[in-house]
Amino acid sequence: MRIDREAYLRTALARHCSEDQLRQAMEENPAAAGIPLDVLDRVADAAIRYETAKVSALSAAAGIPGFIAMPATVPADLAQYVAHMLRIAQKLAYLYSWPDLFSTDNDDLDDATKGVLTLFFGVMFGTQSANAALGKVAEAMAEQVARKLPQQALTKGVVYPIVKKVAGYLGVKMTKETFAKSVSKAIPLVGAAVSGGLTYATFRPMSKRLKTHLSGLELAKPVGGQVIIGEVIQDEDRHTADEVKIPKPGREWRVLKHR
Repeated sequence: MRIDREAYLRTALARHCSEDQLRQAMEENPAAAGIPLDVLDRVADAAIRYETAKVSALSAAAGIPGFIAMPATVPADLAQYVAHMLRIAQKLAYLYSWPDLFSTDNDDLDDATKGVLTLFFGVMFGTQSANAALGKVAEAMAEQVARKLPQQALTKGVVYPIVKKVAGYLGVKMTKETFAKSVSKAIPLVGAAVSGGLTYATFRPMSKRLKTHLSGLELAKPVGGQVIIGEVIQDEDRHTADEVKIPKPGREWRVLKHR
């Protein structure tokens, strides 16, 4: 389930920044374009709401037939769940300045991409080792002039053993998810509400967890601390008693005058 990075950034950011910033965000990344974190956070929240609503509706529909259809609906429902995890992970990664996770024009995953997606999923499930490993990957990318996934670290280096460990943990977690969804679908119609509610209750906080982690990495911080929205009245070292300084995440201090 591949998300086209450039197409997504253009659609998601078009209403929130200038054409020059949009072009730089696609050619480089949103941080290089100086897009503030609070803008990216709002766009990320919208993406999470959309993907959560979509996967919850599909899960509810899969729960309608009940016990008889369970052998067919449970695997399909789980596949939909994982597909939407992949979708939201890519959207959040691109908003917070990760490079294109797919190195070719097709949807094939190389080992580095599999590794970083495994870590994304680990963060979503609350695995602390995945948090630390993803931080190391982000640091390795931040040191590069042209940001790309660090193949060596993800496939053979210090991060690789953690990737394998997280993959094993995810296998256990997904098995438990399958069991929970099987139980929720046992009764027709009732299973639809329970299954859809269960999906909503798990998918949204997992996505929020990944968003929080990615937005806190150095990789996501805008270059130059540009101010895009608001009015600068005068320099902060000249402010008077009727003025106040307001800090904005990802921006420099601004001085605004009370009216």
